[in-house]
Amino acid sequence: MDRLLRFLTVGLANTAIGLACIWSAMRFLGLGEGAANLCGYAIGVAVSFTLNRSWTFADTGAVSRSFPRWLLVTAIAYLVNLAVVLSAHRLAGVDPYLAQILGIPPYTAIGFLGGRHFVFRAAAPRLREA
Repeated sequence: MDRLLRFLTVGLANTAIGLACIWSAMRFLGLGEGAANLCGYAIGVAVSFTLNRSWTFADTGAVSRSFPRWLLVTAIAYLVNLAVVLSAHRLAGVDPYLAQILGIPPYTAIGFLGGRHFVFRAAAPRLREA
């Protein structure tokens, strides 16, 4: 439960930063919801990886092992998030700013489960050869 609370704390901070970037990109740069969403999540990838690796999961393994896995999990989570955002806005007529919020829960669930069970799990110990 402690890991989940830490993950959610990192996620809240990251979400605030990400949403601020997304909404700013939409409002001030005139980007559409898809491009703005990509910008916000791209900024959050490095912050989220660093905080989750060190604080949430206390991973001491090689970054060269965990970072590509983090990118894969994040990419999957992002694609699901984007599908929710675009579907909510374009198919259901939800306000594009609110649609961004609807994409957060699936992104969070995929990120936590992927981080815990795939990205930051300890590498399997090697068997010694006789």
